[in-house]
Amino acid sequence: MQTATPLTRKAPRPRADALRNRERIVTAAREMFVEFGCEVPLDDVARRAGVGNATVYRNFPDRDALVREVVCSVMDRTVRAAEQALSETGDAFEALERFAHTAADERISALCPMISSTFDQHHPDLEDARRRAESLVAQLMDRAKAAGQLRTDVEYGDLMVGVAQLSRPPAGAGCDNADRFVHRHLQLFLDGMRAPARTTLPGSAVTVEDLRR
Repeated sequence: MQTATPLTRKAPRPRADALRNRERIVTAAREMFVEFGCEVPLDDVARRAGVGNATVYRNFPDRDALVREVVCSVMDRTVRAAEQALSETGDAFEALERFAHTAADERISALCPMISSTFDQHHPDLEDARRRAESLVAQLMDRAKAAGQLRTDVEYGDLMVGVAQLSRPPAGAGCDNADRFVHRHLQLFLDGMRAPARTTLPGSAVTVEDLRR
């Protein structure tokens, strides 16, 4: 007598309305983290997202999970913008510019400090999002240098420090009036990274490892 092989059941896919609610929560959380910092009450996030408190906690059991999802989603959108620019134009420096300006629009400089202050920096989801961003930007910078577009004495860290310092004030700073100058000054910075270099930079190029120290 043969024993019947048990059927393997696939996990049910989330309903469309459940996915929409999750996206609304992440969008609302990003906005409020930028405006008020990551300690904003999750009840307020639920209110802005137009969902109940239970829906927030069903998707994100704690604040760390929500902050992590917000940061990862911002990094993913920034990477996709650079990938799209590269596929549209084939121009590595233009893709770098798209990456930098999208990072500014996403207010990545206000969100990323939350990583070190609120939760494990080495969570697999965060590490994966960070690796994708670092890998893409490194490839773009190598291609731009090979094409004679990007000065050879700069690295990934130089780009990210510049974006962070020029893009947005810290979360909760309330300096929205500075927003109108962001892309102008960011473009000035990016133009300074173009080859040929007109000056010798002090110090050494800032690497990924330097940023993690």
